[in-house]
Amino acid sequence: MNLHLTPGAEGLRTRLFHIIFESDTPGAKAFDIALIGAILLSVAVIMLGSVEIYAERYGHIFFYLEWTFTLLFTIELALRIYCLERPLLYLKSFYGIVDLIAVLPTWLVLLVPGAHGLVIVRLLRVLRIFRILRLMDFVGEARLLLDALKRSMRQILLFFSAILMVITLFAALMYTIESPEAGFTSIPMSMYWAIVSMTTVGYGDIVPATSLGKTITVVLMLLGYSIIAVPTGVFSAQVIRSIREERYSEEACPGCGHERHEKRARYCLRCGTWLDEDSEDPRKKDEKEEPASD
Repeated sequence: MNLHLTPGAEGLRTRLFHIIFESDTPGAKAFDIALIGAILLSVAVIMLGSVEIYAERYGHIFFYLEWTFTLLFTIELALRIYCLERPLLYLKSFYGIVDLIAVLPTWLVLLVPGAHGLVIVRLLRVLRIFRILRLMDFVGEARLLLDALKRSMRQILLFFSAILMVITLFAALMYTIESPEAGFTSIPMSMYWAIVSMTTVGYGDIVPATSLGKTITVVLMLLGYSIIAVPTGVFSAQVIRSIREERYSEEACPGCGHERHEKRARYCLRCGTWLDEDSEDPRKKDEKEEPASD
């Protein structure tokens, strides 16, 4: 995560901090794997509990499992707060809020009198699955994807703005051509039809009745096929760019000026010049030592 979290003090709190908030030690990796397993199992319990036939047969088992996971996540959250120097900084972050949401609804239903109205809030426990996202900060591939998404955000937003204008134009046109009996009762309803037609979903709840309306529908569907690859291409181009920047260095060769060497390269691909200007070329050291050996 992008927060500058620090342990509260030396000793137990520091050891807990390295296990819970880092992932470069065997203990931390084991903790992350166990946490992912608990999150997936708790979400599975919630999903199965929403199925009526399973709820009738195994409802008592789901109840005990839910409280077991709630206690585990409550202990985990308490340990996170305990080992931090500034716990409020974590609790105000996205992951801290999700951690709170993962445990609070169950306790509120138990403690607040007449809290049956809060049962719907318990569905927010499904957000536990998003806690896995904290591990993306330690995965190089995830950083590449996030970097590519940030770079392509402006182009994608511009693309969707253009799509929105096209949808509004076709919706207004169909609202003028078609009758309310066909389902085009308003421009917003016509926009719904335009989105369904452009994405070629075709629910069939709103269908043009006139020949001109059907022709416009065909044009909109073909337009949807032609533009569906645009955001994918933009994002793919940014992913390739991020991969190249991750792999290649922007520094030029001091000998011939050639660029785009791999970051781990030590000699120029074209002229063989030593690339690291901060250290001496090992070949020169060998040349200096050869006369002495003679």
